[in-house]
Amino acid sequence: MSTKSASFDELDRKIVAALIENGRASFAEIGSAVGLSPTAVKRRVDRLRENNVITGFSATVRPAALGWLTEAYVEVYCDSAAPPRRLAEVVRNHPEIAAAMTVTGGADALLHVRATDVEHFEEVLERIRTEPFIRKTISYMVLSHLLPDSPEAGARRPSDRTDVPAPGRPADRPRSVPHPQTRAANQR
Repeated sequence: MSTKSASFDELDRKIVAALIENGRASFAEIGSAVGLSPTAVKRRVDRLRENNVITGFSATVRPAALGWLTEAYVEVYCDSAAPPRRLAEVVRNHPEIAAAMTVTGGADALLHVRATDVEHFEEVLERIRTEPFIRKTISYMVLSHLLPDSPEAGARRPSDRTDVPAPGRPADRPRSVPHPQTRAANQR
């Protein structure tokens, strides 16, 4: 991993945007979209990876497809100023924690938890609370995603969407997002 300063021009921005849109796009497809040869795109992607601009590639998976139907955000309050590295050790021990961060405000940390059901979530919460330095937690269950195309919602690429509003539906009226079980059943 390089620590040198990375130059980042408009072509790099377009390449990164193309990879964010479709991480499996070939260098030829990206090159066609941005006006470069596949070889030039590869050189730029290699440089962006070397300079730690692109840190990896991953698949976005609908959590419901894996049976993770319950989702919550948990504020964590510590007895004393627990160092972030100690909090990081704790969250690594819980595979149900999808994301964790230290935050400003009253809470010391915020956890994004996914579980199979409410009982599973409760069991995860109890495990988290057994840590000696955790004073209290406050949980917020997710009812629906207002931005269903976001990675946090386990979105697929826009072309794969099954919840597009019907033609003629007013744009300012919120569309309903089907329950994950219903969505999974509709895709069989």
